Amino acid sequence: MSDTSSGESAAETDAPLPDPARDLLSASPATAYFWGRVAGDGDLTEGCVTVRAGDERAADALAAAAGANRREHSVAARESAHDASIVRFEEEYELQVMGAPAERAAAALGLPMDGQPGGYRFGAFADHRGPLVRGLLEACGTVCFRESAGSVGVSFVHDDERLLETVRSLLSDADPAFAADDLAETSSGGYWFGLADEADPAAFAEWVYAGSDRSGLYAESRRRKLRRSVERATGREVGEL
Repeated sequence: MSDTSSGESAAETDAPLPDPARDLLSASPATAYFWGRVAGDGDLTEGCVTVRAGDERAADALAAAAGANRREHSVAARESAHDASIVRFEEEYELQVMGAPAERAAAALGLPMDGQPGGYRFGAFADHRGPLVRGLLEACGTVCFRESAGSVGVSFVHDDERLLETVRSLLSDADPAFAADDLAETSSGGYWFGLADEADPAAFAEWVYAGSDRSGLYAESRRRKLRRSVERATGREVGEL
């Protein structure tokens, strides 16, 4: 359920970029990661898939997997998913893939097109659940270190309640399984849920980023934040995850 064995490690700067997928709708670690990112922070319109990333490495990985020329770069103002009164200015990379993949993904994966409701059928990626959840985590997830409790917080936030219920199912069906809290509404009008208190954040970090050194399918900033949060909470070395 991961890209590859997590036994080997490489420096982040040495991690390769994935090879272009022969077919974006075939099941592989790269396509699972790609469509996880699209579902979490992307759009489908007729003849066009748009996906966004706030990390240059992730943008490069997405472009490489799609076999596309790289993307537009801008600085975007983003409201906090939990508190609309908080606005952050973040780098944003936007990649567009033109042609048939949009309609095919809407039909095969149940991704919403042109604002229509989505069904989110990710069964084709059952053997690549880790990269799929990694894409979702980096696209619509948050990671924090809770100073007061000395613990790691991992949550998923999105406007689409059905997508988040799908993510909860992916986590419960993972090996190992990860317990999640029920959905709640955010102050900005969306929904969110977090990993339950009994879920092991170190095990989650190991599982969700397993094989990423060798596949190159990750956002460097997000992976580093999760690793360092786990290190602070558990005392384990970052490089062990």
